[in-house]
Amino acid sequence: MTIGTDSALHRIMEIVDAITTTAQSHQRTFVLEVMGRHCGYLALITALACGADWVFIPESPPEDDWEDHLCRRLTETRLGGSRLNIIIVAEGAIDRHGKAITSEDIKTLVVKRLGYDTRVTILGHVQRGGTPSAFDRILGSRMGVEAVMALLEGTPETPACVVSLSGNQAVRLPLMECVQVTKDVTTAMNEGRFDDALKLRGRSFQNNWNVYKLLAHIRPPSTKSGYTLAVLNVGAPAAGMNAAVRSTVRIGLIHGHRMLAVHDGFEGLACGMIEEISWDRVGPWTGLGGSKLGTKRTLPKKYFEEISNNINTFGIHGLIIIGGFEAFTGSLELVEGRAKFEELCIPLCVIPATVSNNVPGSDFSIGADTALNTITTTCDRIKQSAAGTKRRVFIIETMGGFCGYLATMAGLAGGADAAYIYEEHFNIHDLQVNVEHLTEKMKTTVKRGLVLRNERCNENYTTDFIYNLYSEEGKGIFDCRKNVLGHMQQGGTPTPFDRNFGTKMGAKAVAWITGKIKECSRHGRIFANTADSACLLGMRKRSLVFQPLADLKEQTDFEHRLPKEQWWLRLRPILKILAKYNIELDTSEKAHLEHVTRKRISLESNI
Repeated sequence: MTIGTDSALHRIMEIVDAITTTAQSHQRTFVLEVMGRHCGYLALITALACGADWVFIPESPPEDDWEDHLCRRLTETRLGGSRLNIIIVAEGAIDRHGKAITSEDIKTLVVKRLGYDTRVTILGHVQRGGTPSAFDRILGSRMGVEAVMALLEGTPETPACVVSLSGNQAVRLPLMECVQVTKDVTTAMNEGRFDDALKLRGRSFQNNWNVYKLLAHIRPPSTKSGYTLAVLNVGAPAAGMNAAVRSTVRIGLIHGHRMLAVHDGFEGLACGMIEEISWDRVGPWTGLGGSKLGTKRTLPKKYFEEISNNINTFGIHGLIIIGGFEAFTGSLELVEGRAKFEELCIPLCVIPATVSNNVPGSDFSIGADTALNTITTTCDRIKQSAAGTKRRVFIIETMGGFCGYLATMAGLAGGADAAYIYEEHFNIHDLQVNVEHLTEKMKTTVKRGLVLRNERCNENYTTDFIYNLYSEEGKGIFDCRKNVLGHMQQGGTPTPFDRNFGTKMGAKAVAWITGKIKECSRHGRIFANTADSACLLGMRKRSLVFQPLADLKEQTDFEHRLPKEQWWLRLRPILKILAKYNIELDTSEKAHLEHVTRKRISLESNI
């Protein structure tokens, strides 16, 4: 991932969302041209994140009869009840013979063949501008540290390197190899070896492309698998949940399953609020915030009998549970209930989705990126509100329960002077040091201070206490204001990261559960009683992995609803160094130099 990509996607998605509303009002087809020259990454992720009808990327040109196929696709979408069509075009899009495909060509085709009212929007340099997203600010900070470390550890023999992020892990790659691979992609495209071009772009690019093709181009088969999957949301709403439900439903239908939507979480599963859900119904869900299925925090233990009856009545063979800490604890309860209720012996998969990012087994959960961006933009605005006034310090309270992820990451992204969290114990001495440090800074040219506090970091050192402390100690030097951000952190339209993450998690979960159901099938009946038939799908460093819930139980602090180990705590010293504290940085976890060209090309065959 390079710095700036996520921000460009933010700009694109803002425009796509705005265009979606106008296109629906007027029943129009929109052709959007995005940047990227010879790389189709922005176009591909945009198409995935907005559920576009078609995408043109230079790495994988369409077949020769693409005009007929495109028109057929658009007609089908309209007949399915959709009022808009969106086509994304990368600026370097070409056909199989290397001839450019422009947005005007596509518009002419649609107008001539179908007579649809069609508009072209070329996004241009809008994509390069705007304020950086939270992800990019944190990525920039992490990569800056990584670059300095790479230089300090370098020897005369060390080759020039590029520091980057792979999944959630910092990596170092030899510069010349990176340049060579980029050149190889161009050569492969020029020579018409498009399959090689896709492979050279890397596994993640291929995976995105495969998921997009499945969600957009493939229609559910006429032969059915005979299996039924149910999908439900549990816990509090998180932006991106709907994208995960959409891809779960569509990929499930492609596998030939009957898909059921459960409303209002485990409670709905007990009360029979279950209905079959179709391909077209979930079409426009990717960009919607909140939870369309409805979600509740209720745990299943007291409803085992009713849930078992409904699993039986509706013939459910597998459960996909999308949600936060309650989804994790509730699924553990279901696994414990298997001993008494045979109906609960079906495969289940948990997809973490919560703004707090406190689910064990995953570095990220769906919704956390959206919440982080909301906090970051709000902090920007709050700091701006004091522009031109005398020196001011803002005390801001963030959500997250006992988990300090939002406070810490927003602190990194917003340039905070301190971020108080439960995981890093602090006492009156620490508060005194912070106040004095900030007071000294404010005596110089610094005009504004930002202090973040996680809502449950300490029951006695409340937001009011910290506000009063800073107000008193800062008298005559700065004044204070406090803000409790509250539930705005759970709302809003999902960011490109959350849409894409939700979509990929949904697709992967269905592929896994389909395999598990077949594995546990005996004489037409499903019996799943092993630990590995109830898993949580999480992002761990560089890959998406399925982990048995029973294993994750050991890694959890249930009282405080937290994983015992959290990767982002290692970023906290960076926050302090950037706030001008003179402290040591733990550099024990080093990113080793890897080779790009020797990577074996492997396809994720199971999706």
